[in-house]
Parts: sequence; C-alpha cells; structure tokens
Amino acid sequence: MNPGNRMPESSAPPSQSSGAAPSTDPGVAAERTVLGEADIARALTRIAHEIVERNKGAADLLLLGIPTRGVQLAHRLAERLTQIEPTFSGEYGTLDVTMYRDDLRRQPTRAVGQTVLPGSLDGTIDDKVVVLVDDVLFSGRTIRAALDALNDLGRPRVVQLAALVDRGHRELPIRADYVGKNLPTSRSERVRVRLADVDGGVDAVVISSVSTGSGESGGVR
Repeated sequence: MNPGNRMPESSAPPSQSSGAAPSTDPGVAAERTVLGEADIARALTRIAHEIVERNKGAADLLLLGIPTRGVQLAHRLAERLTQIEPTFSGEYGTLDVTMYRDDLRRQPTRAVGQTVLPGSLDGTIDDKVVVLVDDVLFSGRTIRAALDALNDLGRPRVVQLAALVDRGHRELPIRADYVGKNLPTSRSERVRVRLADVDGGVDAVVISSVSTGSGESGGVR
C-alpha cells in the first residue's frame, strides 16, 4: 500500500523574488524565503536522478520518509523515480522514530506515529537499498534515531540519506548522500520547510532569526 494514499501531507516565484514575511511566533524575526516552489521541484528532480545514477537503477530501492514532511518528500521522489526508472515500483513508506529519540526525557509528550512499509515487502527491509528522506538535516540526532528504528525492521543492503536542506551544525558523524540545498546557518536561526500538501499555501523553505530571550533554538533534528 502506498502511504501517500492514506496520510494527510505537506506556484511561487523563484526564491530571489520572494520577500520577507511577518512571523506570528513571538521571539522570531521576519522570515525570508530561500527556496521557492520551483527551486524545491528542481532539487527533488535532481535528487531522484542522483539516486538512480548512484544505485545503477532502482529495482531494490525503498524510500522511507521521516514524518512529517519527509513522508511527503518521499512521495514526490517516488513519483519522479517512477517517471525516470521503469524498474521502480512507485512504493514508499513511513518510518516513525519517536520512541528511538534521545530527547524523550526532555520532551515526554511527543506523539507516537506509525511506521508503514509497502505491503509488497511483507514487513521486512532485508537486502533493500533504503533511502531515508527528511526535510532538514541539522544535528543528525533524528537520523541516528531512524537508523536504530531500521534495526528493528531488518537488515537492509545499504542505507542512504536524502535531505531537502542541510543546514550544518552536526552533533553526530552523519552526512546526507543527496542534498537539495546546503544552507549555512547560525544556531540562532530557524529553518522551516513548508509544503502545500502539509501546511497549505505554497512550497517554500524559509529562514528566520530567533530571539535569544525567547528560549528557542533552531530545533534538534
């Protein structure tokens, strides 16, 4: 089963023509758009071609999106892979990492999601080329949790990582194999990916400064 048919998910001008938008979050300065809808579409198309080229096809490929926006990005990548590689099944899955995170003691109210694998896999990822898909790569802790979650599902042949945005500031030795946009940031800045299917409006990647007195950080991912 294709999760894209059962889960609610997430045309703008190019990023250089997009202006700052007011923020409704106290302590957060006005946002500026760094990627628009067309930029995101081009980045995903490029990533899809890179995945096929690196893996010499897509016969054993499995995309696993990390909720929330990683799932919708996996869906869009699956559509593109289907167009450029006939051997790709078009299936993708969802990998919930909530119970594998290392910050549960600090944020015990996190809602537990659901891991959904395509029905054709019979619940196993053995010997598959698994591509984890996420929206923003930051500290690397979310991906570490994802790797732990994968261990409970089986033994993939190889695990790769695709991120729409890599904003740096890694706390663990984790690097993406496919990146839509490398975005140098400071820790006082917040990066958000907005997808029409999840957030409404238009696709965009926005960046804003966070007030030091607001108690906010750039987010741990």
